[in-house]
Amino acid sequence: MLDETAKGVFTIAATPFLPDGALDLPSLDRLVDAYIEKGATGLTILGMMGEAEKLSAEESIEVIQAVTRHCDIPVIVGVSAPGFAAMSTLSNAAMDAGAAGVMVAPPPRLRTDEQIIRYYQDTSEVLGKTPFVLQDFPLATGVIISPSVILTIVEDCANCVMLKHEDWPGLEKITQLRQASDAGGRRISILCGNGGMYLLEEMLRGADGAMTGFGYPEMMAQVIA
Repeated sequence: MLDETAKGVFTIAATPFLPDGALDLPSLDRLVDAYIEKGATGLTILGMMGEAEKLSAEESIEVIQAVTRHCDIPVIVGVSAPGFAAMSTLSNAAMDAGAAGVMVAPPPRLRTDEQIIRYYQDTSEVLGKTPFVLQDFPLATGVIISPSVILTIVEDCANCVMLKHEDWPGLEKITQLRQASDAGGRRISILCGNGGMYLLEEMLRGADGAMTGFGYPEMMAQVIA
């Protein structure tokens, strides 16, 4: 399962469709093969790039099963949902299918630090032993998560094992998080998005790799190496 030591290039996979709107699973298989061939050490599916909002619950599970069946690298599944019941159902299906963990973005309604912390405390409880990724992408979610809030969540939620960092550019946030862990705080994995634009700077600040929909994972793998 996913843990705090995760590193490398986790490519965010799109979900291909046929002209009639049905899932194109053969193309999904080829997409997964291409990512792995080009250096991806993990995959993230059903994220913001994964057309998750366009899929039914049954289609989401079908995608999860197709990807986990086709590859043997860690797969992270986006399970963000308006309510905890749907999140729990999809998370359980993902882990049953062999996923390494799940990813949860904050809903746009969260506005205060206390609301954000409580939301992820509740998320942690709902997910139980399932490891999860805290997705920090304020440009898309509209939710600003400060370093102090992230640190509180990390200390309170043992199953929060990774930060998907996509603040723009957010380099100082990485520095503050790593300073806290160097001083004795709990250390989790940090994988960065932003299309790989700041990857070198992010790695120098203490990031562990990349998680983005960038189309050339081999280039990011070279930066990380």
